[in-house]
Amino acid sequence: MSLLKIEDLCIEFKTQDGVVSAVNHITFDIPAGRTVGLVGESGSGKSVTSLAIMRLIATPPGIYRSGKILFNDQNLLEFSDEQMQKVRGNQISMIFQEPMTSLNPVLTVGYQVSEVLMLHLGMTPKDAWDRSVELLDQVGIPNPKQKAHCYPHEMSGGQKQRVMIAMAIGCKPKLLIADEPTTALDVTIQKQVLDLMAELQDTYGMSMLFITHDLGVIADIADEVVVMYRGNIVEKGVSRQIFDSPEHPYTKGLLHCRPTLDRHPRRLATVSDFMTEDGKEIEREVELQPIEKQLRPFTEENPVLMEIRDLKTHFPVRGGLFGGVRQWIRAVDGVTLSVRKGRTLGLVGESGCGKTTLGRTVLRLVESSGGEVMFQGKDLLKLSSSEMRKVRRKIQIIFQDPYASLNPRITIGSAIVEPMKIHGLHKNAQERWKKAEELMLRVGLQPSHLERFPHEFSGGQRQRICIARALAVEPEFIICDESVSALDVSIQAQILNLLLDLQEEFGLTYIFISHDLSVVKFISDEVAVMKQGQVVEFGDAVQIYKNPQHAYTKKLLEAIPTGTPKAL
Repeated sequence: MSLLKIEDLCIEFKTQDGVVSAVNHITFDIPAGRTVGLVGESGSGKSVTSLAIMRLIATPPGIYRSGKILFNDQNLLEFSDEQMQKVRGNQISMIFQEPMTSLNPVLTVGYQVSEVLMLHLGMTPKDAWDRSVELLDQVGIPNPKQKAHCYPHEMSGGQKQRVMIAMAIGCKPKLLIADEPTTALDVTIQKQVLDLMAELQDTYGMSMLFITHDLGVIADIADEVVVMYRGNIVEKGVSRQIFDSPEHPYTKGLLHCRPTLDRHPRRLATVSDFMTEDGKEIEREVELQPIEKQLRPFTEENPVLMEIRDLKTHFPVRGGLFGGVRQWIRAVDGVTLSVRKGRTLGLVGESGCGKTTLGRTVLRLVESSGGEVMFQGKDLLKLSSSEMRKVRRKIQIIFQDPYASLNPRITIGSAIVEPMKIHGLHKNAQERWKKAEELMLRVGLQPSHLERFPHEFSGGQRQRICIARALAVEPEFIICDESVSALDVSIQAQILNLLLDLQEEFGLTYIFISHDLSVVKFISDEVAVMKQGQVVEFGDAVQIYKNPQHAYTKKLLEAIPTGTPKAL
């Protein structure tokens, strides 16, 4: 029996460039008490579909061109605003991807959960507050009575997501829509949230529409899978069928893009290995099999390029009448590491473990509290500002958010040329522009794109631009700070392959920072596992994954989605 059925739904948007079709005549249903996984890359139409169910698409610019959304045999597209208000949050609830932007920053989390209960269930403020504390406890938030009085900024990302879940289940909805609810979370927090959602589904008998681009997550939670590509449904079926014998080349591509722990390929497959740009399957005589990467022994060509010795970065917490230091946060607390020339050191750990602070301290973007960072015979922590500026040409960083790290007011060409000009590279502006054109080709973009602005590119393209900008000053060492974590799995595979190609071509050395252990294993030669500002395990990447020694490393590995579909 279907709780919700979408029939021939077609949604368009009016833009300055004309009418854009976002969802093209899609049909699927969500059975009662079951979980349906909706999979696809950014722009595939999956989030638009979820917003349509909730009737949260503004019209205009949105246009419901055709179709029905039947919930309990009633067409939601025919409901008035007043009728939909009774459905939203009550019978159908939604968990959004970014909890910080979904929660009101000026209201306590307890009040925000209570508000839903008072609106839909008519509870008194006291009863609603007591129930909100119970819900916070049910979703696993410690000290719920105390946390109910906290504001969103006082909670971690995982806790904020749990608050969103508490709000969503408060009225015991029949359908829960989860739109990328674990994308920004650490692997351990992700596992906790997925386990919690599965438990709550059993408790309340809810149906669930789980939206993500990660098929590994979908395998763990979904009974049925719907795959979307450019607004169309290209494949759907029970989970095991989709994973064991995918039929559409796009589904095959998505399944092969993701790095796995049981293999160590030289490069990752991408969607383009299975289908052309216009969606036609690439015929193969044999199934694509990854070429295993051979372990590369360290040679005289791989001397230690950077040595980090007993590095400390502590931040003061001030308070009281005179703003005195009450305590110190030991973000990096006595880290010792070495990075070899031409190789990649992976830094892994949960949010707050100190890995990003370590990368920024190395570059002097954050000042250290002690220790040494030796690079080519010099202690970077003791260099003057002018001396450090010269070193920064050799050490570059690629940040997590490519849009935030590009100036929206200048063209891509200006962004790439600017660092060359600052460091006095090349004879004149014409040569610098020519170099920028070469770099665009090298990262898989066209020289004509140099005249465009950042907002005219996709997330994956912007990350390629940031890589081109980092390469513009001909560095020897690049720190990649969560540089693929916000990307779709297929785009992520392209960027990881590009980084490895560039490493081979230019002899680059990387520190690769990520909370995704599968990605770190694929790209790294050595891995350092960080916890609470300290390195708890360090060694060869393959050996650490095969035979982890520290309990914390084992915990991280156990939390990785299995990628094994649920049984029928």
